[in-house]
Amino acid sequence: MISDYVYELCHAQETVSSALAKDPTRSPASAVEEFFGNIKTPSIVESAHHQKGPATPEDLQRAFECGRFGPTRPSDLFLRIFHDALCTLEGDPMVGMTSPPLLGSSGVIPLTILSVLPDICRHMGNCIARAEHEVFLATNFWQASDASTLITNGLRELSRRAGQRGRRAVVKILYDRGNVKQVIDNHQNVAEADYIGGAIKLPSTEEIPNIDMQVVNYHRPMLGTFHSKFMVVDRKIGILCSNNIQDIDNFEMMTHLEGPIVESLYDVCLISWSNALKPPLPCMSTAPTTSGPYGFAEQRRHAPSVHFKGESSPPARDSSEFRHSENGVLNETAVTDEPPLPEDTTKDPHYDIDLAGEAARVQASLQPVGSETRTNAITRHLNTTIQPETKGDAPDSILEDEMTPYLLHPSHEPFPMAMVCRKPWGTPNHSCVHTPQNEAFLSAIRNATTDVFIQTPNLNAEPLIPALLDAVRRGIEVTYYVCLGYNDAGELLPFQGGINEMICHKLYTSLEPAQRKNLHTYFYVGKDMVQPIHNKFKRRSAHVKLLIVDGHIGIQGNGNQDTQSWYHSQEINVMIDSAMICAAWKEGIRRNENTHLYGAMSQEDGIWRDSEGKEAEGSIGLDPGKFSWAKGIVGSVQRVRGVGGF
Repeated sequence: MISDYVYELCHAQETVSSALAKDPTRSPASAVEEFFGNIKTPSIVESAHHQKGPATPEDLQRAFECGRFGPTRPSDLFLRIFHDALCTLEGDPMVGMTSPPLLGSSGVIPLTILSVLPDICRHMGNCIARAEHEVFLATNFWQASDASTLITNGLRELSRRAGQRGRRAVVKILYDRGNVKQVIDNHQNVAEADYIGGAIKLPSTEEIPNIDMQVVNYHRPMLGTFHSKFMVVDRKIGILCSNNIQDIDNFEMMTHLEGPIVESLYDVCLISWSNALKPPLPCMSTAPTTSGPYGFAEQRRHAPSVHFKGESSPPARDSSEFRHSENGVLNETAVTDEPPLPEDTTKDPHYDIDLAGEAARVQASLQPVGSETRTNAITRHLNTTIQPETKGDAPDSILEDEMTPYLLHPSHEPFPMAMVCRKPWGTPNHSCVHTPQNEAFLSAIRNATTDVFIQTPNLNAEPLIPALLDAVRRGIEVTYYVCLGYNDAGELLPFQGGINEMICHKLYTSLEPAQRKNLHTYFYVGKDMVQPIHNKFKRRSAHVKLLIVDGHIGIQGNGNQDTQSWYHSQEINVMIDSAMICAAWKEGIRRNENTHLYGAMSQEDGIWRDSEGKEAEGSIGLDPGKFSWAKGIVGSVQRVRGVGGF
């Protein structure tokens, strides 16, 4: 149950955000120390919490009273999960990286992106260019690349527009690139001379004369990776995504958040930054605008987009030319004789005035050109700078629906949301497991009544395996998508949990034959492919982090279902209570992947085989060999270097 102590935390008048609004010169760390200085050890409370039984109706009411959910009461399932997540605050009020009064909230999602990484960076670049006051961007790994150029071009456009307005903008960038100095101070200010060159290549002051930019490198040694990936613009728009900023072959996921939940994410920004903000963020001392209007695509007729050099590009579609679909996604219906919109690229930037314009531009790039087939057009879009020669082999006949990277959601009222995150833990042990993120994952599976869907690069977190087995044995339909060979070397290190083939085999062989029909496991297959491709080939990999339960509870964000994300990394996730959005997410995955068609593993032994009975090329299989620990060391080095992705 939620203790009086936690209940009072959630009803406190002050948050880290409100404290800095009163005094923008103080550091967020000082506010955390003032409010929550006396922190117990997590292990003490963990054992006490798990002695409690399931939440009662009285417990659910108490959980409801701990959130700010607006006019819509969350479902009982949402409240059960939220209740279990709140119980983790007993030992450490900041274990969730959010001030407790802001954990339970509400909001809207006008846009979801399910596509390759550049499509997400295009939207981030557009949001940055449209900013009026400030941008806070956080990522685990930043690497100079085409992906980063889409964002830095957005910064250059923001500076140009800020100059025209006569009002400077402020930008904060937070990333994790290990530095020995972080043993003393986890948050290292990065000098301009360091971030404009080498592997970073952010713009210099001369390139963005109307922006005040500050950059911090954050890591908690040894293993406390800053794995978070999010952005907040003008304290109005939140971006929560699975991707880092680098050129890689990953299929990724991003949600565009608006409404009160952005205030919660803004609080996460400040707590993660920790140091004094110099200069302060302009919106920090102003009341947040969370009641709309929101940026839904069909609510506006969007104007022509603006070219980076100030030229006009062809007008985009009228937003009235969208029809509502039954699965929570807007579809274009109009046929137009207008020329296709030029693609937003690193060398030819284009910025649209709203989400509908962005979606039309991206969708235009998926249309076949000349003699291209539909598969050829998809392959061209999925190929990034690191694998431009990859050839798709899916026949056009199986492409049931058009690939739709930008999922525009119909207008809707704010629905319940909650931040379910975890703090970083550097010590090389597994004591920091009792966190809002982990409890939310476990509670969602434990309380599911019909079905569980998961997509994650790797699935091997030790507490998760028995939870999934228990759900399957209860008759719950459990489906999960993982990536073949994703960071296999790193997952072979001692205490890391093992590779996906090993875990899948363990799950199936732990079940009775009659129970196995309830467990469906798949390797990711790209939209243009008919088989999974091992991650080591860097052609088609998936990096989505998503859990959906009973068709209306979704948890999306940064957290993988692996050992590192469960025990060590800082992860930021949002939980939602919306059947419409969850249906759209599942539909988007079906439309934009071929996993459901070609990725199924055997329900006998958990191994993927092709029609001739052969395992996928590069697959390690069930026995990694005697020297798997050596491969693990190589994998861990690659992770630090950012080679493998996180």
